[in-house]
Amino acid sequence: MNKNEHRICWYSSLLIALMVNSPKLLALRENGLMARYWHFNPSELLFQFAFNLLFCVLLFSVNLRRGKWLSSYREKEKYLLYAVFNVLVFCVLLITGTVLQRLFFPGLQLTRLMFSGSFFRLGLSAILTAIIVKIILLMRNSRSITAENQQLKNAYLASELQLLKEQMNPHFLFNSLSSLSAIVRENPEQAQKYIRDMSAVFRYALVGSHTDLVPLTDELTMLRSFAKLISMRLENAFELTINIADVYLPVKIPHLSLQPLLENAVKHNAATAERPLRVQIEVKDGQLIFSNSLWEIPTPEASNGMGLANLNERFRIMIHHEIGISRSDTHFIVKLPLKQ
Repeated sequence: MNKNEHRICWYSSLLIALMVNSPKLLALRENGLMARYWHFNPSELLFQFAFNLLFCVLLFSVNLRRGKWLSSYREKEKYLLYAVFNVLVFCVLLITGTVLQRLFFPGLQLTRLMFSGSFFRLGLSAILTAIIVKIILLMRNSRSITAENQQLKNAYLASELQLLKEQMNPHFLFNSLSSLSAIVRENPEQAQKYIRDMSAVFRYALVGSHTDLVPLTDELTMLRSFAKLISMRLENAFELTINIADVYLPVKIPHLSLQPLLENAVKHNAATAERPLRVQIEVKDGQLIFSNSLWEIPTPEASNGMGLANLNERFRIMIHHEIGISRSDTHFIVKLPLKQ
C-alpha cells in the first residue's frame, strides 16, 4: 500500500468504528430504548471502539497488501479461497473480540443479545470495509491502466518514429528509386508492380499506425509486399519462406512487428547469389519464429539496438510477454509471443 492508501485505510477505520459504536451513546438516556438492553460503561465502549478500529485496520491490511495474505489469492484469481479465508478471518476476530471482552469485563454475562450486537457491529464494519477495499482496488487498476497506456504510447511512438526514419532516410529512398529507375527502363510492367508494393508498405506503416494490435494475416500481407521490394533489389540473393497454418492468421500481434525484423536482416547481412539471405517465418509452441541466415558484413554499421528494444517493450505491454532473441553461428532467431 502507498501512503495515500494507508491514510484512507486509517481514516476509514476510524470513521467506521465511530459510526457502528456511536448508537451506544443513546444508553446515556436512562429512559431510552438503548438503556433497557445495555448499561452504559465508558470502559467497555472504549474497548469495543478500539477493537472495532483494529478489526477494520486488519481487514484492510490483509486484503490490500500486494502479494501477501489474502491479496495473493485475489491476485491469482482464486476468488473462492479468497472469500472463504475472509469469512474465516471474520469469524476468528469475532470470537477473539468476544473472549477478550469477557476477560476484561468479567462481570458481563455473555447473552445472545450481546453476541448478536458484536456480530452486527463487526459484520457492518466488514461490509463497509469491503466496499472501501473495492474502491481502492478500482483506483489501483485505473492508475495501472493509465501508466500502461502511457508506456505503450511512448514505446509505440518511439518505434514508429524509428521505422519512419528507416524508411525515409536517403539510403532507403536511393535504393528504392534506383531499383525503380532500372526497372522502368527494362520492364515498365514490372515497375508498376514495384510502385504498387512500395506504396502498400508506406500506406500500411502510415495509415495503420492508429491500431495497436492487428491480425497476423495483415502483417504477413505487408511483409510480402516489402519482401518483393527486397527481391527486386537483391534478386537471387534473397529468399523468404512463410509456413504458417491458417488457424494462426487471425491471431493479433502489435502493428509493424515483422517489417523491422526483415529490414534488420537485410541491413546486417552481406547476401549474394552464392550465399543468399534466407528468411523463414513459422509458428511453434504458440510463438511466431522469425529466423534468418547469417552472412555478416565484415564492417557492420553501428546499431543502438533500439528497434528490438522497442519491439520487446510493445510486446511486454500489449501481449504481456517479452520476445525471445537467440543467435548461433549460422542463424539469428527472434521469437514473438502470440496473443491467445
